[in-house]
Amino acid sequence: MNIAVIYGGRSGEHEISLISASSIVRGINKKNNVYLIGITKDGKWFLQNENEYKRICSDDNSVLTISEEKDNLISIIPGGKTKAFSVKNESLTIDIVFPVLHGTYGEDGTIQGLLEMADIPYTGCSTLSSALTMDKEKTKQILDCVGIPVVPYVCLKRFVINDSVLYDDFIEKTEKELGYPLFVKPCSAGSSNGASKATNRKELSFAIMEAFQWDDKVLIEKSINAREIECSVTGNSVTYSENNEDEQIVAYIPGEIIPSHTFYDFDAKYNDPKGASLKIPANLSENDLEKIRKVAAATYNALELTGLARVDFFIDKETKEVYLNEVNSLPGFTSISMFPKMCEAAGLSFNNLVELLINEGLQRYSSKSKLITSR
Repeated sequence: MNIAVIYGGRSGEHEISLISASSIVRGINKKNNVYLIGITKDGKWFLQNENEYKRICSDDNSVLTISEEKDNLISIIPGGKTKAFSVKNESLTIDIVFPVLHGTYGEDGTIQGLLEMADIPYTGCSTLSSALTMDKEKTKQILDCVGIPVVPYVCLKRFVINDSVLYDDFIEKTEKELGYPLFVKPCSAGSSNGASKATNRKELSFAIMEAFQWDDKVLIEKSINAREIECSVTGNSVTYSENNEDEQIVAYIPGEIIPSHTFYDFDAKYNDPKGASLKIPANLSENDLEKIRKVAAATYNALELTGLARVDFFIDKETKEVYLNEVNSLPGFTSISMFPKMCEAAGLSFNNLVELLINEGLQRYSSKSKLITSR
């Protein structure tokens, strides 16, 4: 099988993508042929030399790079199917694409839509579910409709900050409704990029300006003194069959993040090896662990997710209430990432997880290709 792994991208999580993709490349069965396609920070696609694949596979600590050779620029043909990708006017035969693009232009439905137009199988969530889960406000609105508790929040749009009267009114209402401290984050960014905590109005103003550098909508949430619980989920919530194990919805053993920083920020996630400790399973009763798994699966179904997702929860330390925090449709696959670790704790090895995602993507494409699109 010919598998194209696409990594890098126009995102604040570009470097994290390089690390995640490196692990995934090493996890792909060596009987397959792997194409490496790197996307630069300015959005150009380059096919990588075969030596890069050999280098990554020969050293477990190596990290993918992106060589920008002009002769290796990738072109994409809409409707090209397995011949959709070409280099130097010569088609590459690709059976499935494994996008490992965290954040914007990768986790937000854009590349998924491109691959749909190219009519080629790919792993992970669909265009719609990727776009929904990337937008934290829309995710909360949908989950609220199906009765899944979310952290109390308000959403601030850019047009409001351009009108001083509207903005001042918004801030006063937010302070009255949610109180301090508050968490401020871009609606559609990941890895805590642009996120910060505010304990007063001055800090709130700075936090809002920082978040608006990343997005045109900003989420402001009530701060909860909470434990952070996460749950990995795989499967196809739309077309799964009980006869196909790869497509069945499976919620794995929940884990707990115990940050040593003020909150689980970018440095704690990726730069500081001691930024947080991971506990799998989370220190909860069997009943509570099962409750988390059921809500994670219900969330997965409500958002019509496919392939994989990491569903994140808060448990209030005082009231013990459980809140759905957010959903990551392309969670980290680094050596310290929770998603593969939780799967592994349930008996699904990293390599078998990668194979499952590939098989699910192929099966989903096969099911969709049987639909009528015109007469």
